[in-house]
Amino acid sequence: MVTIRRERVLMEATEHEFENQAVLNPTVVQQGDTLHLFYRAVKEGNYSSIGYCKLKGPLNIVERRNSPILFPEHDYEIHGTEDPRIVFLDDTYFMFYTAYDGRNALIAYATSKDLKNWEKHGIISAKMRYDEAGDFFRLSKLKEKYYFFISYYKDVVAEDVLLWEKDSFIFPKKYNNKFALIHRVLPDIQVVCFDDFKDLTNGFWQSYLEKLGEHVLMEPKFGFESRNIGAGAPLIETERGWLMLYHSVEDSNKGKIYHASVALLDKQDPYKVIGRLKEPFFSPTEDYEKFGDVNNVVFPTGTAIFGDRLYIYYGAADKRIAVVSVNLHKLLHELLASEIEVGIGFLAGQIFILTLKEEKSLTQIKNLLNQNEKVVLMAIGWLTRENKVLCRFDSDELFVRSIR
Repeated sequence: MVTIRRERVLMEATEHEFENQAVLNPTVVQQGDTLHLFYRAVKEGNYSSIGYCKLKGPLNIVERRNSPILFPEHDYEIHGTEDPRIVFLDDTYFMFYTAYDGRNALIAYATSKDLKNWEKHGIISAKMRYDEAGDFFRLSKLKEKYYFFISYYKDVVAEDVLLWEKDSFIFPKKYNNKFALIHRVLPDIQVVCFDDFKDLTNGFWQSYLEKLGEHVLMEPKFGFESRNIGAGAPLIETERGWLMLYHSVEDSNKGKIYHASVALLDKQDPYKVIGRLKEPFFSPTEDYEKFGDVNNVVFPTGTAIFGDRLYIYYGAADKRIAVVSVNLHKLLHELLASEIEVGIGFLAGQIFILTLKEEKSLTQIKNLLNQNEKVVLMAIGWLTRENKVLCRFDSDELFVRSIR
């Protein structure tokens, strides 16, 4: 497993009214050695705005505003402008944030040319009740977990609560001249493509939700993702693919545990996952991650690269901002290796079945399974270590037979 280095707690709440309860979940814009952090600032009573600070290098704060840069102005966000994510595309900075009115959490966005002056453009997610969304879920033949969240929000929040949407941002490039927006209808992560933001009407979302199952990018897969997953920091373009940090939520008898997780997406096909860690990237282990406004939370939302190290900025226990770092090249290697391991395991199972009734040569196995010789040998090696097959050489040819 790749080694994480915990750097330190970077920011805490201050005496300024707009952030006197907590600071958390920052997004990061990197310009050379300068980092611009836009973070969720919470004042007493759980009212959120977006604060700003500037760093020189990964950890040195050189400027911090004493008032918010974006704050609630409209009824749909009266209780909070939360959890910003910023992406630069077409000479414009797009900030996506959660607009919270005390009951409903929806996706809104704002734009800027200079990171200082922001123009709000309002809500872009679906404005429909959960019971209405449930009708579309049934048309899409979604798994039962979607209906669990319908009941959960109607029982816990309100009967007429709207479909909650969070954890959203666009890809930093267009696909087929379309925006690709990552978003989250619980419990999965989805992608929606569109020509223009003005197209995101309720009619558009109704048609989209009817086929929501076709737009799922990732769904919970491992035990530490048992409740749900959601996108974290905006995507990082690497030579191997789009690196995506996300959070995964584990249900436990002691309460929810938020882990940081990582996946790698194909550059050409935004729906294709080519690597994914089978264990959490990192989890709440330190006191500042285990105890806060919400216990047991690490929530990765921002990144920066200095040399060969990737720095991850995250909300710790919904109370403060902390930083970890990792060797980026080793992380990419680990992601690709994890996917190869899954593929090798599947291939090994095929070889075991194929050689169960009669012995097969390496050449026969390659031809029958249409696989590269090197990959087949890796799978045979795995089977040999597990005492699942017997191997012998005859006339320079390898023969394999399964052990019953």
